[in-house]
Amino acid sequence: MLKKTAFMKSFKKQFELQVFAIIGIIFLIIFSYIPMAGIIIAFKDYKLTSGLLGMFTSEWVGLKYFREFVNDINFTMVVRNTIAMSMLKLVFTFPIPILFAIALNEVGNQKVKRVVQTVSYLPHFISWVVVYGMIFSFFNQQNGLINQLLVKMGLISDSLLFLAEAEYFLPLVILSDIWKGMGWWAIIFLAAISSVDPCLYEAAIVDGAGRIRRIWNITLPSIKGTIIIVLILSLGNLLGGGLGGSNFDQAYLIGNKANFRASEILQTYTLRMGLAQGRFAYAAAIGLLQSVISVILIYSSNFFARKITGEGL
Repeated sequence: MLKKTAFMKSFKKQFELQVFAIIGIIFLIIFSYIPMAGIIIAFKDYKLTSGLLGMFTSEWVGLKYFREFVNDINFTMVVRNTIAMSMLKLVFTFPIPILFAIALNEVGNQKVKRVVQTVSYLPHFISWVVVYGMIFSFFNQQNGLINQLLVKMGLISDSLLFLAEAEYFLPLVILSDIWKGMGWWAIIFLAAISSVDPCLYEAAIVDGAGRIRRIWNITLPSIKGTIIIVLILSLGNLLGGGLGGSNFDQAYLIGNKANFRASEILQTYTLRMGLAQGRFAYAAAIGLLQSVISVILIYSSNFFARKITGEGL
């Protein structure tokens, strides 16, 4: 009885916060957990005409669609593009927010520091649709700003097909992802840096350590735990886009029939198989396979992080 009374008192004190938490839990249950029942169609010969009950009454086919995907003529291309896009984004987008946060931390002028930080994280709130509109304005062949500059500078004689050739797809993806996510993720590393004891820097200065030495021996070791956690989360979402978190948005918007060989990835292929061709069971199998790989990556990265550094989730 006493425990119940104490719980109710605590709940009333934190009523507003509890309401927000409950709303979040309900949201997760409705949109994340309940839809997981649909995973079963990856193992069934499901047709849209079967309706909702068809998920449970359709014929069980086991791993038929998984085998079909592995033997698909597009399997190698789709997997290669997904891995290439994800790995390159991780290699280029993961260290840049760390370096940016360290550089910003070294800025002495607080007004400049606040302005730069604000400007850098604002792109995070811009929709990828709007970002693609900006990319099109800069890189299209007819009147794109970049093409016009290159022609006027005499570096090229004819406009380049930035948006229609496969070789330019990945550079555009990486550059846009860095621009959009760098400032947002730098906030996490700046928060970690701000928790470092200032006495460590003062002692290092007294000992004659320069700026680079202080960063290497104090700043980076102090934020190692944060870096590892962010890295584990990035690896877990590697096939989805890493820090940027949106391989699909970029591939769907920047990709087209002309650069198809570089832009078709697991997510866009799943969309094409599911919605465009109505093969929902096949698309569910591809999506489930991607989710399983992501879970394996999370546990593997966490395991190796613990083994190497002694820290992890």
